[in-house]
Amino acid sequence: MTLEADVLADYPAEVRIPAELVASTLAAANAETPRVLVVLDDDPTGTQSVADLPVLTRWEVEDFIWAFGQAKPAVYVLTNTRSLDPAEAAARNEEVVRNALAAAGSPDGGVGSSLRLGFVSRSDSTLRGHYPLEPDVIAATVADVSGEQTDGVVLVPAFPDAGRITIGGVHYMRGTGDAAGTLTPVSDTEFAKDATFGFTTSVMADYVQEKSQGRFAADSVVVLDLNIIRAGASAADASDGAQISANAIADAIEAATDSTPIVADIVTENDLRALSLGLEEAERRGKKLLYRVGPPFGRARIGQEIRTELSGAEAYAGNTPSEAGGLIVVGSHVGVTTRQLKALTEQHSAARIVEIDVEKLLGAHADSHLDHTVGTVVEALRSGDVIVHTSRLLIKTDDPAESLRIARTVSAAVVAVVNRTLKTFPPRFVIAKGGITSSDVAAHGLEIRHAIVRGPMLPGIVSLWEPVDGPAKGIPYIVFAGNVGDEQSLADVTRKLSNTF
Repeated sequence: MTLEADVLADYPAEVRIPAELVASTLAAANAETPRVLVVLDDDPTGTQSVADLPVLTRWEVEDFIWAFGQAKPAVYVLTNTRSLDPAEAAARNEEVVRNALAAAGSPDGGVGSSLRLGFVSRSDSTLRGHYPLEPDVIAATVADVSGEQTDGVVLVPAFPDAGRITIGGVHYMRGTGDAAGTLTPVSDTEFAKDATFGFTTSVMADYVQEKSQGRFAADSVVVLDLNIIRAGASAADASDGAQISANAIADAIEAATDSTPIVADIVTENDLRALSLGLEEAERRGKKLLYRVGPPFGRARIGQEIRTELSGAEAYAGNTPSEAGGLIVVGSHVGVTTRQLKALTEQHSAARIVEIDVEKLLGAHADSHLDHTVGTVVEALRSGDVIVHTSRLLIKTDDPAESLRIARTVSAAVVAVVNRTLKTFPPRFVIAKGGITSSDVAAHGLEIRHAIVRGPMLPGIVSLWEPVDGPAKGIPYIVFAGNVGDEQSLADVTRKLSNTF
């Protein structure tokens, strides 16, 4: 058993850095030429750590013009590429980057041609996703459009709010409950056995070598360990300590060129802020960087404070909640989701439970099964909340492509149920549990094109979107990753929003 305290014993204490220091540093750097981070989010759960930023589920030039017109430091683009095969994922990344660059230079965007863009490839804190394909495509597209070459790709999978941290170049998952205080290498968890994106190592340099099939050797990876991130720990003044760390980080990546992989240790929010200042310093010195990151990186990189969790009243602010029941949609099959679903169904006795049978979806009578499911859901919403979940038996094969096909079939059914329900009897709220599930429900089930992420429903891990257009306008939409929270989390969020729980 690995104890977190033992692993951290060899490293300095964190450098305490207020978010305002990061924000003011960025404001000074961007005073003449504003910069916006375009976050290509491979599922919608990347928004769970930020607040008051625009979200796009479509990425035409006019969509970016709307987003840039919000005058925010970042915009999230829901690419949903974790559900696509590599060729489709590559094409989508390229399209997003080209359209974002076109919009940034458009005189119709209200932002002028001087807007600078930075690109963030947001992916999973448990290392699943199209890596290195996505940052490769982003770098190649930027080079093709602007001629700008990428010096380094910064990998920051850590998500401390959800218990994923990186120490000594090794990525861990924190234990909970009786195992609190322990660390498990993420390669020893269920996530490493993912049918499509599995991996064998938690050592980030080795992970880079494995996933790049040797294109990047492990010994070529720059590791920003906690000795570098926390270089300013001994300084008496916080701003002095932050500057010392920033310089140490920028010095460490000075030699990066041709998309050199750069891995960062992160244990706390202060570490993320120190890294953000260091990356800003490196870019001030002329380094061109892309980012491949977990959810909280964006918050730290733009100097945003940690938003306190929203109350039920705040979730409905500005809108009159419907008297209908709420719709809770569960598609994820990871263990924590199944446990959360069990807790919710046991505690919410007033809710109607409707199962989408995956075996029936893959059979000859899929349409009739969907018709019956929609009818049941609509009728039940008239009197209270409805929990719709896919059957818990996970059907998968040894063929990654076939596993993705099955996942898409199931997701399409979930989307159909939500969309037909919305247009028949709109629910009070919608919660979608699972990455692919919440993406497809947002873009297709609720037909959201533009939204504002208002903040978290639980600290740092569950996001509330306010749709600003389409048939779901005014209905709170909760994006709930499959692999976050404890057993009570789904029940806790539902209780905030429900009028029958």
